[in-house]
Amino acid sequence: MRADARKNRDRLLAVAGTVITEQGAEASLRDIARKADMGLATLLRHFPTREALLDALLRTSFDELTAKAGELGSSSSPDVALTTWLRDCAAIAHKYRGVTELMAAAIEEPESALHASCVTMRAAGAGLLARAQAAGTARTDIDGTDLFALVAALAWLGDQPSLAPRADHLLDVVASAILTS
Repeated sequence: MRADARKNRDRLLAVAGTVITEQGAEASLRDIARKADMGLATLLRHFPTREALLDALLRTSFDELTAKAGELGSSSSPDVALTTWLRDCAAIAHKYRGVTELMAAAIEEPESALHASCVTMRAAGAGLLARAQAAGTARTDIDGTDLFALVAALAWLGDQPSLAPRADHLLDVVASAILTS
């Protein structure tokens, strides 16, 4: 990629991150391009669909969550690792308001631009859950899909103005329901 094209792409991602954090996943692509001082055609050359833009924006965060799961798995107790990852995952999903619905749909749609990132992130959480289950510190009647659904639910709570103040407390409640010790 040419240096100027890379600069434009990076600028679009930075602006998209800010706009989507403020307005949600359905923010206007035209507004993102305008705030990046570019035309819509430039945005669409780099990201032909909203999903492609969201995938590029979220992939870094999801890759960081996947890497963190590996680090937590080798450096923390199973219950602490799972709870820490659950909290971080819900925070990322909440940061980009409205993305949880897209994440849930992407898991089921292999053609989705978000599919690979979401599947990898879900697998990382499932690995931490399995480790906690093997250690006897987590319920054995849930799996990675259930954990992913709980993350989506917790992120959704944070998106609701009347419930957002309760989100941290409810995350603790959910974590204590998953953990057996």
